[in-house]
Amino acid sequence: MSAALSVSAQALSPADESRIARVEQGLSTRVVVKDAPGQKMSLVERMAFHDVPAVSIALINNGRVEWTRAYGVLDAASRRPATTASLFQAGSVSKSITALGALHLVEQGVLSLDDPANGQLSSWKIPDNHFTQQGPVTLRGLLNHSAGMNIHGFHGYAQGQAVPSLLQVLDGVAPANSEPVRVEAIPGTEWKYSGGGYSVVQLMMTETRGKPFPELMQELVLDPLQMRDSTFAMTLAPALQARAAIGHHTNGAPVSGGWHVYPESAAAALWSTPTDLARVVVDIQQTQSGKPGKLLSSGMIATMLSRGLGEYGLGFYVEQLGNGVSFAHSGGTDGFRSQLYGYTHTGQGVVVMTNSDNGAALIDEILVSVAAEYGWPEFQITEKVALRSDPVGNAMLVGNYILVEKPAQVIAEGDRLYLRSELFGERPMELFAQSKTRFFMTAQDMTVEFQQVGRDKANGFLLKRGNNTYIATPAQ
Repeated sequence: MSAALSVSAQALSPADESRIARVEQGLSTRVVVKDAPGQKMSLVERMAFHDVPAVSIALINNGRVEWTRAYGVLDAASRRPATTASLFQAGSVSKSITALGALHLVEQGVLSLDDPANGQLSSWKIPDNHFTQQGPVTLRGLLNHSAGMNIHGFHGYAQGQAVPSLLQVLDGVAPANSEPVRVEAIPGTEWKYSGGGYSVVQLMMTETRGKPFPELMQELVLDPLQMRDSTFAMTLAPALQARAAIGHHTNGAPVSGGWHVYPESAAAALWSTPTDLARVVVDIQQTQSGKPGKLLSSGMIATMLSRGLGEYGLGFYVEQLGNGVSFAHSGGTDGFRSQLYGYTHTGQGVVVMTNSDNGAALIDEILVSVAAEYGWPEFQITEKVALRSDPVGNAMLVGNYILVEKPAQVIAEGDRLYLRSELFGERPMELFAQSKTRFFMTAQDMTVEFQQVGRDKANGFLLKRGNNTYIATPAQ
């Protein structure tokens, strides 16, 4: 391991240390080129490749936190070493923790899942329109992202900027930097991810109990789970700030002031550690298995982990797998990326947190390695056959394009072809040929199909990612 890379760890058995070493040396993209050399890579190599200063991991196995590790530095400038007690912004993983708190209030009889939300609000109401006239917004819909609300995510506020109140956020009033939170579809008819909806949940919870959100979440979730290194406070206490990671942009530059502030606390404001978030995974697993939980009843956990609309339950993405489910949530704020993942039926899971906008790609490669070592049913490697590169044909595809209203470039270097788009970070992604017009990537599981290749140039391309297809047109 590079001497420049700091590693924080607890003492473990030789068998556990061997498993960790295999995870550290077994990183891979989910898609690989068949028969290509060097398919498995080290964590150290991939941190450098993705320009991620720090990574912290908590591995759950057999229903307990089996090991934790932290790698790298919290600040690329000061080189403060990361430890397993270092705090990272959790981003949208906040929504999962918020949902636990809201459902606890439901079980206390303080909130209702299915009564109209406006009947549980006082200082502000969801504005009525022709969508709400056809069905009310409910807490269940808000937690499931099926309430018809807008605002996918929030940008946060740089250090020194004026920070709006929650009511200013909900109405889009200065200094809020987001649009008003409003209903834009008939509640209960479609799934659309909405951080705005979780801001409504935040108001419902605080008004019902008459407490600030950070204090309320401390009482409802953080204290019962002994999450001592976690907080929803917008301003970190000095002791926590000393252990907080600095966020980093895709180019490696630190976020000005270290991080952004998020008054949209329920949606995005949690600071935590993988160890603390692993406590959430373990408690859900124990409760689901019939053992006493610290937060919710087994019946409410079952409700939480049952899909509503979309691939989402109440606060988690859920996937039915045999006799159980996986439950997960990713998170991203300016300069941070994180992932929580757990299985109800195997007692397995992992939490990974990073301090870089490039962290998502690295996290995915870590999940592939963990899945291989611990026999997970997901994150399997797919091999694809790549044709011999055709420099002459590639030249017809090179050019500047517009992809999802953002600039994109197709670049040829020698006999290799690359796609660069700020949608996926600054680093170009190599394109591997399946035909003269169809290519796949290993950096992300995506394909590119060039359109109407004439005598000189392609007339755009289709980028396919999962079930979604995005159209790229030539830049003018």
